[in-house]
Amino acid sequence: MPCPTHLIARAFLVLALAGAGLPSAAQSADPAILPAEDTAPVDVPSGQPVTLIDIILNEPGPAGNTMRFRFLAPEIAPDASITFDTAVIDMAALCDSYALPRATEATPVPDQIIISLADRVVPFGQADPEAIQYFEAYRIEDGACTWEMF
Repeated sequence: MPCPTHLIARAFLVLALAGAGLPSAAQSADPAILPAEDTAPVDVPSGQPVTLIDIILNEPGPAGNTMRFRFLAPEIAPDASITFDTAVIDMAALCDSYALPRATEATPVPDQIIISLADRVVPFGQADPEAIQYFEAYRIEDGACTWEMF
């Protein structure tokens, strides 16, 4: 099983290529999408099965430099057991325990972390009217994720 910091190492490679003047996703208008290499479930307070889909870099958010962590959470589907109120608690936990350690290792450290949960995989930037998706934004403050209203 790949090391959890492998994704961050790939992010550093993208940034290093950009610094070397070589073509990379960091120099283009397109986002850098780092697919999950470790699909083991991530622990969340609700106990629902949540797995990383990907991490998105180079796609500015409302607060500037943003890292997006997209998770598959099938139990947020309309006929499943996880409500929005429960999902919000899970997203905050994912920010603090999963995204924050990875984001603070990035160069530069992002201004904002966005956590999303989806009941199915939806390609980044595409609409799927059948999909249930929740998004929350956080700023890094005093070593923790602080919720920000979109």
